[in-house]
Amino acid sequence: MKNVVWTGTWVAERLGVELVGDERLSDLLGLALRRNPRRAHLLVSNVLGKHVPQSPSVVYGHGFALGRRVRELLGAEDAGAAVVLGYAETATGLGHCVADGVGLAPYLHSTRRPVPGVDTAGGFEESHSHATSHLLLPENPALLAGAGPLVLVDDEFSTGNTVLNTIRDLHARYPRDRYVVVALVDMRSAADLGRLAEFATEIGARVDLVTAARGTVNLPEGVLEKGQALVAEHETTEATRTTEATENTKNTKNTEPADSRPGHPGAARVELGWPRGLPDGGRHGFTPGQRIRLDAALPAMAARVAEALPEGARRVLVLGFEELMYAPLRLARELEQVVSAEVRYSTTTRSPVLALDDPGYAIRTRLVFPAHDDPDDGPGERYAYNVAGAGFDAVVAVVDSAADTPALHAPGGLLAQLAEHAPSVLLAVVPSYVPARPSTERPSMLPEPLRGPAFSSYAPDEVGWLLQDLSDVTLEAPTEEREEAIQSGGAHYAESLPVEYQPSPQYQELFQTALGTSAARIAQAVGAVTELVLAERSPHPVLVSLARAGTPVGVLMRRWAQHRHGLDLPHYAVSIVRGRGIDANALRWLAAHHDPADVVFVDGWTGKGAITRELTEAIREFESAEGVTGFDPEIAVLADPGSCVRTYGTREDFLIPSACLNSTVSGLISRTVLRSDLVGEYDFHGAKFYRELAGSDVSVDFLDAVAAHFPDVADAACAQAKELLATDRTPTWEGWAAVERISEEYEIHDVNLVKPGVGETTRVLLRRVPWKILARAGAGTDLDHVRLLAQQRGVPVEEVDELPYTCVGLIHPKYTRGATGADGKAVTV
Repeated sequence: MKNVVWTGTWVAERLGVELVGDERLSDLLGLALRRNPRRAHLLVSNVLGKHVPQSPSVVYGHGFALGRRVRELLGAEDAGAAVVLGYAETATGLGHCVADGVGLAPYLHSTRRPVPGVDTAGGFEESHSHATSHLLLPENPALLAGAGPLVLVDDEFSTGNTVLNTIRDLHARYPRDRYVVVALVDMRSAADLGRLAEFATEIGARVDLVTAARGTVNLPEGVLEKGQALVAEHETTEATRTTEATENTKNTKNTEPADSRPGHPGAARVELGWPRGLPDGGRHGFTPGQRIRLDAALPAMAARVAEALPEGARRVLVLGFEELMYAPLRLARELEQVVSAEVRYSTTTRSPVLALDDPGYAIRTRLVFPAHDDPDDGPGERYAYNVAGAGFDAVVAVVDSAADTPALHAPGGLLAQLAEHAPSVLLAVVPSYVPARPSTERPSMLPEPLRGPAFSSYAPDEVGWLLQDLSDVTLEAPTEEREEAIQSGGAHYAESLPVEYQPSPQYQELFQTALGTSAARIAQAVGAVTELVLAERSPHPVLVSLARAGTPVGVLMRRWAQHRHGLDLPHYAVSIVRGRGIDANALRWLAAHHDPADVVFVDGWTGKGAITRELTEAIREFESAEGVTGFDPEIAVLADPGSCVRTYGTREDFLIPSACLNSTVSGLISRTVLRSDLVGEYDFHGAKFYRELAGSDVSVDFLDAVAAHFPDVADAACAQAKELLATDRTPTWEGWAAVERISEEYEIHDVNLVKPGVGETTRVLLRRVPWKILARAGAGTDLDHVRLLAQQRGVPVEEVDELPYTCVGLIHPKYTRGATGADGKAVTV
């Protein structure tokens, strides 16, 4: 077996430097000489993806594994409250990977790139580095202000000065009880070992350390001077060789720019299709919801890169750019899964290191090129190590748009240098994310409502959507990832969308059967609730549906008023988000165009009444802040099985077929989305129009089937409304009490994971990770579709006596992706 030379041998032999510690230390690290007056040696990581091209799965795996260890150390609850901070430039990607492993923790990395208009939330110095100043530029200043643990990530932990400087600065601004330091290697000297504990005592907080390996570097006396002399000697030799090579090139090659020389056609651009508004990394913060968006978009982006690679390419390098490490790494890792070529990943760097072509030295080759991102500290050299001579058939250079400048494409620039060493060079540009500057004044006018057919499959007079169109944004994420994000507290359910359920022919047949048997009952309930509204609320109400489940009901109520009374009622759909409230801009628009006293909020049904409570609180806050009064927060619903409202068509818990489907029964509109990177302070909440699902759309069919029964049920509906008007309809909230009882009885201890009623149970099966279904003993055909969905997802249905609802859906408590089996079905516990 061939012996592999350790890539620290050359430095160790000449400087007397000794690397001691864990057995795997020499696998993780090599040694090189710095061109830096502060420190002679450089520890070169073999698994970081900075100086040494490495398999992207190896790079990602090391960071993710460290994050999992942090999660185990903190426990699930504290991990859910943690924030991860990485160091520029070397550990920006490592920090991202650790954040992923911690379990959907928000992430921020320091930066050396000032961004106009973004306030600094902190800064610190890195004493041994060639470039010392670090800035913290979070888009959301509150990111660092929480009380949860702060996880600090660097590639190595040596003196501890950088970490202590950071904690000292941040602790003075945002004190907290716990910090975790993470590094690939702990290389502290014996003299530095006690400093962390002393510092923790000084600030009155716990400070833990998590590393992949432990060791130290023994440095002989005078090593700095000897190292500088070695660098000077070999830099002179290299400069002579470079001059000779340049003269030979001038004599033998055309001096045209690399872009125009035969055999070097320049870099071919690959349009990645990067999701609009998605940050390119953690410079201003990267949320769990944004990670979910990136996950969903990666397969398509990698496919575009794979298609652009030259045929027969056997060895491919994805080359990131300085602080832009995570996006190229994730792209490389995805590419590694879909191409047969060997894929490697590394990045360019500001760090000046001596290159020596010796198997016992970590930096074999060096490409030198001018900075191409107009850096704030002025022009200078940049480097790509171990790329030249590595036998790559193609290099995919990934830069952000701030670095896609003429200097990048110029003769002698990075692309020209790469073209000298690889037959094919591709360029992929990720849009540089710059946080939107907050507007100092509210816009005088909000946009007009969206209407079909441009937005939704409803006729334009049926409903106006007080939303913004996000149809071109990739928002969908796998159900399991959304569930983990929601339950861990790492992401809100409104930050992404579930993948739209596409019903099987058997399920569609169930929907049609259910519609046929329940249309008349729905029509009567529509008539009853509309008559109540006209009698009690306003003779000319403005119907405002809570998108999206309320929208079909609002359209039907509008149709009833037209059919029975000849009224042409205005009807709008607005967004309300549990935990975030109603869209304040939609309320502003309504108040500017209608009398708030005429507004009647409409929804499909009540479960435990969470949205009822949410709306009441949101209206109170809005009127207090805006000085606008008159909105009545009471919701009018088709069915109120939870006894949460006064205005309803029935309190029976029966199947409303519009609950069986998603967008294809709601005008092809998605759930609403509320996320800071897409929805500004003065924007309506967002939603998507799924035009591509038009072939499966039954939205109008549902409306027409119910409205067709209006003449038949008119007398019964009016009699029912008259009876309700004479009845005490004070909410008893018995549904809420039942949910609390079920939550404790089944040891869930979270009412948000208990979804009562046929409609809410259906939503659990379509959008969440269900645990089990409780069905009232003897429930009939109203549950046929629930039983079918439960069977398809491997969810048990448990019959229960004296259940106040027809059925109740239980979301998998404390969900992680380990809670499903290999087949993706639920696991009962």
